[in-house]
Amino acid sequence: MSFKNKAKLKDLVVFSRELSTMISAGVPLPRSLETLADQAENKYFKEVISAINHDVESGIALGDAMAKHPKAFSEVYINMVRAGEAGGILDDIMKRLATQVEKDATIRHKIKGAMAYPAVILSITIMAFFGIMLFIMPKIASIITDLGGADAQLPVYTRAMLSASNFIKGNIIFILVGSAIALYLFRRYIRTDKGKYWWHSVLLRAPIIGKVITKVVVARFARTFSSLMGAGVSVLDSLEVTGKAVGNRVIQKELETVARNVRNGQSLGKQLLATQHFPPIVGQMMQVGEETGKIDEILVKVADFYEEEVDTVIDSLASIIEPVMIIVLGSLVGLIAASVMGPIAGLSKQIGG
Repeated sequence: MSFKNKAKLKDLVVFSRELSTMISAGVPLPRSLETLADQAENKYFKEVISAINHDVESGIALGDAMAKHPKAFSEVYINMVRAGEAGGILDDIMKRLATQVEKDATIRHKIKGAMAYPAVILSITIMAFFGIMLFIMPKIASIITDLGGADAQLPVYTRAMLSASNFIKGNIIFILVGSAIALYLFRRYIRTDKGKYWWHSVLLRAPIIGKVITKVVVARFARTFSSLMGAGVSVLDSLEVTGKAVGNRVIQKELETVARNVRNGQSLGKQLLATQHFPPIVGQMMQVGEETGKIDEILVKVADFYEEEVDTVIDSLASIIEPVMIIVLGSLVGLIAASVMGPIAGLSKQIGG
């Protein structure tokens, strides 16, 4: 579920829960929205709720009023609100939405938390490498030259480090500008439809990360689809909306194929079994749901299962990445130390002898 830019997920969770409570208590919708706008801490979100309240007081449906603010409310959120209004169960739908947004926020927080430490270590490693290449290695080269002369016999790895240092020092402007341009072009490309599809396919094939993404997408699919079905949205409409909400273009395309085949009379469960990225258990559980008429209830269990799987994988990933990054950093320091201290010690010994 997309809720970003100027508002935070926690704002949407609070809004959904409090609106559900107020509607259940019989408070009129305009008054509920006015109260929530007054209580909102986020300035942008306060303005959004006030605008929605103005539209509702003018006779516009809540879902249609929310649709005017796509940066604050996702298509899934809006469709579920519309379904709740049509079925007279808006309070229940808002409660479901609060749970769904909260679950999504928890997963995102865990992923960011797991990647924060490795990102810091990687940044330190890169800065340390360039610092050594630009400032320390030239001084080391000067010391080696003073001790053994320009023709001093040095190990291959030492010569490689000195050559790398000379190259980086002589081309640092080109390296920085080239890296910035390459990063800019890469980010521009992966924002295009073709580039985004390619990048998402790369992430799905990546070791470890691909498994995490797949589990996150499956959990999001199951919870979103079950919420829409529970709200009374049709299977085809639920598939269409959920496909746009999973957050991965490759799997979105698979769901579009599934929806097309279901529209032609095929079983949803069998179509999910035929996909490349959905685990067989999801298709099998969907078949059970189709047979029992309890798709929404069964998919809630699927969502709970995969959210627990995501927690487990992320914890495991964090425990693996941290020592790997430390080993990489230690290896870099060790390589530099060996390439520098060894020759200096050897030349000093020769001079002393």
